[in-house]
Amino acid sequence: MLRYRRSRRALALFLVVLGGTMMFLAPEVWGGLAVLALGVVIELVGIALERRT
Repeated sequence: MLRYRRSRRALALFLVVLGGTMMFLAPEVWGGLAVLALGVVIELVGIALERRT
């Protein structure tokens, strides 16, 4: 994993923003469900990285 606190925090912020954007822009069709799920997973990874700092 990343050792440096600053880079971990920057990556976490990027992942949270990316996940939120993906969830917001997901279309309302079946393909959008996959995008929404991927956005949730990315956001959870970002939150987990932030909590470890």
